[in-house]
Amino acid sequence: MPARLIRPPAAWGVVFGGLQAASPLGFPWLTPSTVYALGLTLIAAVYVGFSVADGRPAVIAVETGVASVFIVIAAVAVTGPAWLVVGGLAGHGLKDLWQHRAAFVANTRWWPSFCAIVDLVAATAIAVMTVTHRGFPL
Repeated sequence: MPARLIRPPAAWGVVFGGLQAASPLGFPWLTPSTVYALGLTLIAAVYVGFSVADGRPAVIAVETGVASVFIVIAAVAVTGPAWLVVGGLAGHGLKDLWQHRAAFVANTRWWPSFCAIVDLVAATAIAVMTVTHRGFPL
């Protein structure tokens, strides 16, 4: 993919990654770990939608299986350590990088690079908040 097609998704990925890290502010009645877990499930489900649009049964099966793994991680992260959220987001970011290189799901073009940056920025911000004990109590 040409660099000119990656720059805007990357820039927006940083913005949305920051918003993802700050998302508990928008849901003060929920614990931050619950908000992050819900975000992880939504992020994972996007590729299920892309796989259905792709239409190949094998792609649908693989993406549904991968999304299921992230949903289980998110479910455990609601009451588990913050590192599960960090690991889930980082893992999904790595999956996005693989998707960007392999183009496993057809017609996603700029999405994997955008989503990888969202995931990795959010994971990094949450990790920093966890290590420094600043930000949201998880």
